[in-house]
Parts: sequence; structure tokens; C-alpha cells
Amino acid sequence: MQDIAQRAAGRRETSQSAAVLPRRAALATMALGLPGLGGCSVGAALSAMTAKGEGRLLADQSFGPDPRQSADLFLPGRIETGTPAILFFYGGSWNRGDRETYRFVGHALAARGCIVAVADYRLYPQVKYPAFLDDGALALRWFRAQLPRLGAAAAPVYLMGHSAGAYNAAMLALDARWLAAVGERPQALAGWIGLAGPYDFLPIGNPDVRPVFGHPDVAPDSQVFAHVRAGAPAAFLGAATKDDLVDPQRNTAGLARRLREVGVPVVERFYDQANHMTLIGAFAGPLRWVGPVLADVADFVGARVPA
Repeated sequence: MQDIAQRAAGRRETSQSAAVLPRRAALATMALGLPGLGGCSVGAALSAMTAKGEGRLLADQSFGPDPRQSADLFLPGRIETGTPAILFFYGGSWNRGDRETYRFVGHALAARGCIVAVADYRLYPQVKYPAFLDDGALALRWFRAQLPRLGAAAAPVYLMGHSAGAYNAAMLALDARWLAAVGERPQALAGWIGLAGPYDFLPIGNPDVRPVFGHPDVAPDSQVFAHVRAGAPAAFLGAATKDDLVDPQRNTAGLARRLREVGVPVVERFYDQANHMTLIGAFAGPLRWVGPVLADVADFVGARVPA
């Protein structure tokens, strides 16, 4: 009788696992649309599925005169000394994307005890490189100006991005020109987080990206690798092991190696279950099984609230 019960229990467990796997696969497949879809996209669905109460949302905050120069602000349940503040830029080959799609990122980090801004920026064909870096600098100046009124004047501030957004974060953190133009300095950052970022992508193969950077006359100093320097802010660099859109060895591992060579502290993580899109999708509750990306980022910024 015991053997029969054990076999029955094993069949039930196998059946339950089999039921879970298709749901996980479906969610992962859905997340493949993240970089190219708008507010009614899979990203919006992931945001809707994120648990209610994961951060208070203050939507549609303007940091410049253009409609694209806007951000959503996410506040944790409690703000105290040391509460981390993170400014996030999404990806989309500098051609597409909107902050509403990535609200799940803001909610997830706010639930971990972070103050978060998810910022839009102008895209091609409205602008070309480096205008979106100017927008990122404006967003950072605005974000830092909000912190005192939130009771977080001394908050450590981090830049964060995924894919093209990771490039934006890296350039702002490493190339001082962009922040200097708005009276800010990379040295004031506590660090930056890059997920699946393209940091060394010449010659440009992606036809969507070529006109953004003026191909074939691309400025050599448009590449993040050109701005590696001693004294740069600490970095968290994460990537999917099998990313087939942005080479993780050339970009993430290559940048980590160069930063370490000049003495910059680097946390480097690779996620075997993730791909380019689900790496950021893993911030949403339904996709956290992909890998501990949220937990690793929260650890890096010193967030004190457990999941």
C-alpha cells in the first residue's frame, strides 16, 4: 500500500510539474515582446500581474519640455536613512519603448525598499546619438532634486538600464561630459547597474541601430569601452549566458574585465535560464523563476526590505 501511495504521489508531482512548465514557457515566450511593444504590451501585462502594493506610483513626472522627457516615480512603503534611489532606463534599440511598459521594474524595486524612477527619453527618428544621453542627464538631475522632498536627501543614487538603456546608464556613469552639462558628476553616483548592455558594438550590424549612431561615420567615443577609467562608480553587470542579441562575453564580461583592470569594483553575474528579454522580465513576479536578478540588484544597492 505504501508503494502504491508513493507512486501515486509521484504521478501527482510529475503532473503538477508538467502543468507548471507550460505556464512558465508561455510567460517566457510572452516576454520576448518586451523591447518592441508599447503600453498595452506584454510588459504592461507583467506590470498588471505584479502584486498590488509593490510601491506607490507617482506617474507622469516631467523632467524636460519634450513629452518624452517624463518619468514615473515609485516610492517604497518606508523611506529612511540609506534608502537606495535608482533611475532606470529601458531598452529598445533607441527606436522604441515607453515607461508604462516597465512599471513592473519600478514596482518590484520599490517593494524591496528602493525609491525608483523609470524614465522615458527621446528616440530615433526624433533624435540621434547623443541626444538620449542628454535626456538621461536631465532625468538624473530631476531625480536627485526630488529626493530631499521625499525625505531622502542623503540617499545613495544609482543608474540602471537594460539593453540600450544599460548603454545609457554606462555612458552617464563613465563619460563625465553628459552629467557635467547639467551640473552633475559621475562621482556623486553610488554605482550603476547594466543588464545585457551593448558596450562595444562596432561595426554596427543591427539595421535599426545604424541610423541612430550615424553609420558608417560612427564616432569612436560613442562606445562605452572608450570611457573606462579609474575612479569610476562601482558597477553591477548582469547578462543572460545565452543572449543571442547582445554578446555577453564581448560586452558584459569584456567591460567587467576592463573596469577591474583600472581598479573599479564590479559585481558580475550571468543567468543560465534567462535570455535577452527575460533578463529584465525576471523583475516581474510571474518570471522570477528565470533567475535571481531582482535579488542580486537589491543586494548590490543595499536594499534592506526582503522579497
